[in-house]
Amino acid sequence: MEKNHPISELMSTTMQKIREMVDVNTIVGTPIHTEDGVTLIPVSRLSFGFASGGSDFATKNQKPDADNSFGGGSGAGVNIAPVAFLIVKGDSVKLLPVAPPAGSAVDRAVELVPEMFDKITGYLEKNKKEDNQAF
Repeated sequence: MEKNHPISELMSTTMQKIREMVDVNTIVGTPIHTEDGVTLIPVSRLSFGFASGGSDFATKNQKPDADNSFGGGSGAGVNIAPVAFLIVKGDSVKLLPVAPPAGSAVDRAVELVPEMFDKITGYLEKNKKEDNQAF
């Protein structure tokens, strides 16, 4: 039987604790239903990190096949931040960001893509209807 090194046990315990804290409901939250038929779904950003380390201590008089002493530790950090709400009403889905507006022009342009797509689609549909009525 192969004996696991104590550092692997430390890492396994740390990862298990992170799994217990974080699940899919942490990222995409439980939907909230309102009386008027709107569903709000919270969306969060999750980041985490962990570290572990240790050292074997051998003495001068230790036999080669004797168990070594071990000292070590591990730790983890988790950051969960709300970023947006998905708003579902009928067939319409909109994203409502929680964060302040984007800082750079590129960020702002990317943020406006869904809104511009809706406006362009509406404009094209309106023109198509006008063209069909002209004949």
